[in-house]
Amino acid sequence: MSIPALQRRTVTTLAGSQVLGGVGVSAGAAVGALLAADVSGSETWAGLGGTAQTLGGALAALVVARVMAAKGRRPGLTTGYLMAIFGGLLIVAASVVGSFAVLLVGFLLFGGATAANSQARFAATDLADDAHRGRHLSVVVWATTVGAVAGPNLTGPGQWVARQLHLPALVGPYVLSLVGIALAALVLTAALRPDPLLTARSLQVDHDEPDPTAGLEGEATRGWAVIRTRPDALMGVVAMALGHVVMVSVMIMTPLHMRHGHAGLEIIGLVISLHVVGMYAFSPLTGWAVDRWGSRAVIAVGAGVLLTASLLAASTASGHSLRLTAALVLLGMGWSCTLIAGSTLLTAAVPLRQRPAAQGLSDVAMGLAGGGGGALAGVVVGWWGYPALGLLAGGAALLLGLLVPLGRRSGC
Repeated sequence: MSIPALQRRTVTTLAGSQVLGGVGVSAGAAVGALLAADVSGSETWAGLGGTAQTLGGALAALVVARVMAAKGRRPGLTTGYLMAIFGGLLIVAASVVGSFAVLLVGFLLFGGATAANSQARFAATDLADDAHRGRHLSVVVWATTVGAVAGPNLTGPGQWVARQLHLPALVGPYVLSLVGIALAALVLTAALRPDPLLTARSLQVDHDEPDPTAGLEGEATRGWAVIRTRPDALMGVVAMALGHVVMVSVMIMTPLHMRHGHAGLEIIGLVISLHVVGMYAFSPLTGWAVDRWGSRAVIAVGAGVLLTASLLAASTASGHSLRLTAALVLLGMGWSCTLIAGSTLLTAAVPLRQRPAAQGLSDVAMGLAGGGGGALAGVVVGWWGYPALGLLAGGAALLLGLLVPLGRRSGC
């Protein structure tokens, strides 16, 4: 099979798994904070559920990256999904017995699905040519749209499933998540053959090129050794991390902000779905823009969109409004710009051999940033309210925009 044909097959397989994995990751997104608040008995701790999942995704990214570096993309991605399946079962059990500690452990392991979904975008670049790297990466990100948009809208069917299984109402979406995640793992196991990373390595000419990270222990250490010496790689990681902290901190507390205004679960699910549309639906356009105008330019645009979204959210009253909906859609679009442009900038700056470690560390940085943002978001809203959270998120977006001109400029 020719390399272009193999690349088309790889992207198609990854896209299919992303549809199913998108359902798995997002089905519980609209109710995660509500579930954490109900089990803990306090809205102050509502953000810790999403925080634990985000931190779990960061830790899982290290595991996934290590497996990928040793055995390829397919084993690494399926490892993340298997972690999430076990975590989802713990979430269901914790909700039944009312244990907040077990719930947090479940969310932590459930982050494995986030890591697998996120790392899949890099698998699309292993066999891509330089001129189309952004577009191929963005197609995999875009494929998540179908599942990710459908997921939050499963809150209604999820409640029916919960009733049939005699489970708490908010647990139903997580039962559906487990189904989507299991199917995504099966698709990858059956169809991601041959492995794109192993194939790319076999085609590499400079097999004997010395590895500057040889002898360093751990994927995080190896990843940092590569990233810190390459300004474009460092800028890519910073863009993804700051874009993620803005998106997560505002998004994770929006359901509570809406519930305070007596918005129903169906309306909350719809708003989160539209937010997810903003995150993924315009990805091909973003990838095209990256290939056409460069990653740094798209990062700057993303920072501006995130700033606008944060200020709009800060100006909304509790409950549902068109302004809040617009803010959440823009929040997703700004995040998409920073993710796709940052990922492309990082990948282009790092040699193939060191990419799994560097890419894994980038997702660790995203996870830690998002986890910290999610934890602080609950505290900020509890003490000062949702508008203050929007203003702080806007400050982070502004900082990203100011950082874009720094460092070496390249074709990306």
